[in-house]
Order: sequence, then C-alpha cells, then structure tokens
Amino acid sequence: MVIIITGGICTGKSTVCKIFEKNGYEIIDADKIAHRLLDENKESIGKLFGKKYIKNNKIDRKGLGQLIFSDTEKKKELEDFLHPKIRKEIKKESERLQSIHKKYLIDIPLFFESVGYKADIVIVVYAPKKVQLNRLMKRECLRKDEALKRIISQMDIEEKRKLADLVIDNSKDLNFLKNNIKLILSDIGEDNANFKI
Repeated sequence: MVIIITGGICTGKSTVCKIFEKNGYEIIDADKIAHRLLDENKESIGKLFGKKYIKNNKIDRKGLGQLIFSDTEKKKELEDFLHPKIRKEIKKESERLQSIHKKYLIDIPLFFESVGYKADIVIVVYAPKKVQLNRLMKRECLRKDEALKRIISQMDIEEKRKLADLVIDNSKDLNFLKNNIKLILSDIGEDNANFKI
C-alpha cells in the first residue's frame, strides 16, 4: 500500500514523520532527495539559474529559494528539471522497501501541486494558515510578507485538506497531535496499542 504524507510549509510534517518512524515506518523524504539531487546536478542548476547559486561546491538553497519563491516561471523551470529525477528516486526506494516487506510513507510536500505520483492513501498534515505563518516567521526569521509569499506559492492548505483521504490535525500541542496520529494508524489498519512518541 502506497501512503503519501503531505501538507503545507510549517504544518508539521517532519514531526509527524518522526512519530511514524518511531512506530516502525521508513520515510522516503522527497525534500531530502531533492536537496541531494540539487547538489549532484549543481552544474546544470548553475547553467539554468546562474553560477551565483553555487557556493562552496553546493547549491545555495536559501538564495535559490528566494529566486523561485518570487518568480513563478523560474519555479516551474526548476520543478520541470527536478521532479522527473525525484520521481525516479522515490520509485526505486519504494520498490526496495516493498521487496523487504517494510512499512513506509512517502513524504511529498508538493504532492497535489505535482504530477506523476500515485497513491493508495493521501494523508494531509494540517495546520491553519495563521499557524503556518507564525511558525514559518519564527523558524526562518522571515518578515511577514516574505513568509506569506512562501505560503501562497503552495496550494492553499484548506484545499489540500479537502483533497486528502485522511487528515492529521497539527494545529495545537503535541498531545493533541499524538491522539490524531493514533486515530490515523487505526484508519490505515495498524494496531496502535504499542504506540510510541
């Protein structure tokens, strides 16, 4: 069973994925794959967007992020270059985990914004936009307008919530989140009697 976990920026997917890991799941992380592929393809990225985005033999992700979050054409250009490569890596890792009968989730932040991914179940980690905004400003030390630009570059979290098969509400504290994840484990047929956090 292919389970995708998605959400919006600062809805708390990383925290949710860590809890699933503690409960026996492997996580295939599309962001980690993307970061690795960016560095592996730094020469091509440099040709597409300029050599100034290569620093210390790696992609300057913060600088590149500022560019693509303020230019939809550049964002699409990067996605067109990276997404086929990311899909290929995810497929390879999924097949490996299936061959050893290991439970896994695929963490794809831009699942609904992307094409070419298939899933049996899509779980959305949800937090209202106001919560997203506060978390993002705090985490990245951004001004409100900078944080908003990043949030609105993604599909609205309320829209993602409607499209989800299952929703994990992460709008409150850790205890609230824990109870939500326990319910989701039951929904996907998991025994949550020995749930760990």
